[in-house]
Amino acid sequence: MTTPEPATPLPYGTPDAPRVSVRGEARLEVDPEIARLGITVTARGTDRTGTLQDLTRRNAQALDLVKSYGDAVEKIETGYVSITPQLTDKGRNERIRAYNGSVHLTATVNDFTVLGELTTRLADLPLTRISGPWWALRPDSPAHADVRSKAVREAVQRAREYAAALGAGLTALLELADDGAERTVHPTPAPAMGRPRAGAGYGGAAPAAPELDLEPQRQTVRAQVNARFTMTPPRL
Repeated sequence: MTTPEPATPLPYGTPDAPRVSVRGEARLEVDPEIARLGITVTARGTDRTGTLQDLTRRNAQALDLVKSYGDAVEKIETGYVSITPQLTDKGRNERIRAYNGSVHLTATVNDFTVLGELTTRLADLPLTRISGPWWALRPDSPAHADVRSKAVREAVQRAREYAAALGAGLTALLELADDGAERTVHPTPAPAMGRPRAGAGYGGAAPAAPELDLEPQRQTVRAQVNARFTMTPPRL
């Protein structure tokens, strides 16, 4: 004979201590704290050693330029490096026609007053492509704590209103569950602001690059909590 499993207690409370379950939601729009720029330097040539030398030199130029902005650039990271041989289209032998090299860097900028100038100066480097900026908040931004607190207050206020509609009042908190409290919406990246082009070193010095006027994009921060309370018996 199979022993029946004990019934799972239902979260309905009792007539003397009814339960009320609510969801608290909050949304804030705040200014970004950092901006990320994607920097890709490239080189191409028929000689592998020469291609590597060109790529090394251009990578150093980009790094030196970014580092010259000091504390305005929070960090600079190398994402990936690739050297790809390009084979001839025809023939059975594995003949290499050229070598393509690239280095991808990511610069995190915290001073937006230099962002436009840095972007155009990077785009003015030889065979350098710029993408971004991607605006963001830091993981420890106070905005995340603010929106979570607002969501909790919203849950308490909503539960009080439900209880008041029944002529009752809240007595205790039974559960407060985090339901994706920290979800930042990352906007679609802005179109690439630079493209591979010739600059200094190709036919003499290039004219000074114009400075882009970049407006920071506001960030949306959301929080959501589920809460359960007990309340006094309603006056029905």
